[in-house]
Amino acid sequence: MALRAYEIELEIYEGKGVVLRDEAPRPDLAKEGICAWMCGVGDKQAYQVGQRFRYPEDLGKLCPWLVDSLTGVIRALEHGGSLPWRYAGTPYEKEIDPDGVTTEYVRCLDPTASGIVVKVLRRALPA
Repeated sequence: MALRAYEIELEIYEGKGVVLRDEAPRPDLAKEGICAWMCGVGDKQAYQVGQRFRYPEDLGKLCPWLVDSLTGVIRALEHGGSLPWRYAGTPYEKEIDPDGVTTEYVRCLDPTASGIVVKVLRRALPA
């Protein structure tokens, strides 16, 4: 029996970024709750809430610490698993549908207000 095929996408769900400019004073990232990975510089735009990345194609665009936080969840989802807790009644309430869309929420390991949350979306591909 062949394993089910899935498409996995990562969406920045929570996080704060900024575009740094030479003429502007540098913000205190930790104090202001700004994720360093989400900072743009000059003409380089900052990553933003709602921005999506394809897995595994876009892994190189992600913060390596964030990727490390995501690894276990991605491994479970890409092999058809899911984590049973649903976080009902919270902003992180999940969908679990092995034949449709399953979602998970992962917080990066930064324990300060600068940490971000990524929504992992798994879509079942037609058999």
